[in-house]
Amino acid sequence: HVQLVESGGGSVRAGGFLRLSCAASGYTYNRLCMGWFRQAPGKEREWVAAIRRGGTTTYTAGSVKGRFAISQDNAENTLYLQMSSLKPEDTAMYYCAADSSAATGSVTDRRRYNYWGQGTQVTVS
Repeated sequence: HVQLVESGGGSVRAGGFLRLSCAASGYTYNRLCMGWFRQAPGKEREWVAAIRRGGTTTYTAGSVKGRFAISQDNAENTLYLQMSSLKPEDTAMYYCAADSSAATGSVTDRRRYNYWGQGTQVTVS
């Protein structure tokens, strides 16, 4: 049973920082990529960042480039999103996602990902 559990969200002032975590269990060996998405009220779910298995290749959306960084622990069981210089427009529910060995499509496309966490809220004021 695959499970992704996010944590680390909260309320922060503009310019502040947060680190989100996503603990993966149930499978850690046959995925190609993990990612972070976010969804603000009334908006579509938006890709934020992705990292390929092995951790050497990362991708970051232009809207957060230079402010957010995706990483994972050596065992690849925990995914992180380090967020700095936060802006009010970063306010959203943040979701962790993982694909499978059969995944196709762009790492930015949410249809690539089979598994999703429940989300963690980030509010920037």
